[in-house]
Amino acid sequence: MSNIPGALIAMSGGVDSTVAAYLMKQAGCRCMGATMRLYQNEDLGQSGFHTCCSAKDVEDAAEVAFQLDIPFEVVNYTEEFREKVIAKFIETYEAGGTPNPCIDCNRTMKFDKMLDFAREHGLDYVVTGHYARIEQDPATGRWLLKKALYTDKDQSYVLYVLTQDQLAHTKFPLGGMDKPSIRKIAEEQGFCNARKHDSQDICFVPDGDYVGFMERYTGKYYPDGDFLDVNGNVVGRHHGAVRYTCGQRKGLGLALGAPVYVCGKDMEKNTVTVGPESELFKTTLIAGDFNWISIPELTAPMRVKAKARYRQVEQPATAYPLENGLVKVVFDEPQRAITRGQAVVLYDGDVVVGGGTIL
Repeated sequence: MSNIPGALIAMSGGVDSTVAAYLMKQAGCRCMGATMRLYQNEDLGQSGFHTCCSAKDVEDAAEVAFQLDIPFEVVNYTEEFREKVIAKFIETYEAGGTPNPCIDCNRTMKFDKMLDFAREHGLDYVVTGHYARIEQDPATGRWLLKKALYTDKDQSYVLYVLTQDQLAHTKFPLGGMDKPSIRKIAEEQGFCNARKHDSQDICFVPDGDYVGFMERYTGKYYPDGDFLDVNGNVVGRHHGAVRYTCGQRKGLGLALGAPVYVCGKDMEKNTVTVGPESELFKTTLIAGDFNWISIPELTAPMRVKAKARYRQVEQPATAYPLENGLVKVVFDEPQRAITRGQAVVLYDGDVVVGGGTIL
């Protein structure tokens, strides 16, 4: 076996993973490219959107691998993706939460299936185009996940699920770079996707109509029900409780004399409660399914900064260990629209302490 490190590049067809592949090859690694096929576009009734994992993305990834002169494979994980990502996505919405399928994909596909695939092919690392950094703590030996240097692109929030073994065998070559530099490298190398748009949407719901997707996928119909005010009075009709998320104001179709926001849902009764924005602010959340990174486990209250959604700036808080691995996070200031199903990620400076799912 060669002692030159081997790298499996998870190639999405986008510019970030392309430049990650180029940088690993420049660093002298034995590289192989692989694109995960997670669904068929026809299954979704969609084509030609800005998503990852579409047929066009597979073509772009193959073309780049050819340009870089590295072997390339498409690996089919459509069954696993249905079971572990799409099923959970639907289940969370039906239970009244708001899922984050990109986190589930990272947990069960990108860094799990792909690491297995790398090892089967005698490769040491999985490499992706994510904006984050991995370092080993010299004091404890633990692998640390850190924010990208350019925090406007930081993706550490969606990577909190990585285990110590995965972090030890993952490389993020773009963690210290900004987007203009990456596009510049891609243009200088003449890569076909140098100017390609970043994918913004949930890959299997590229038109954003997730309820339409769920109805097509499950064959179910999500019926209308009552809007209630905070006192339980009926104030209007909604078009299925799954369509609404905590904090939502637009698209409610209610004229109540003052702005109202979705404050809660009862999925069994198919009711959606609306109220003034002040009802959205809470200081405390409980989270489960925690993955700890910088520490083995939480054994005592810990001061952290926490973020309860991807686009939020992290806020000062204290994390308390509860029974059965649950964690209570108490923010110093009330936070708007903390939402079940989303992730809460805890930071110590630029280091990810750990994260879990808001219950």
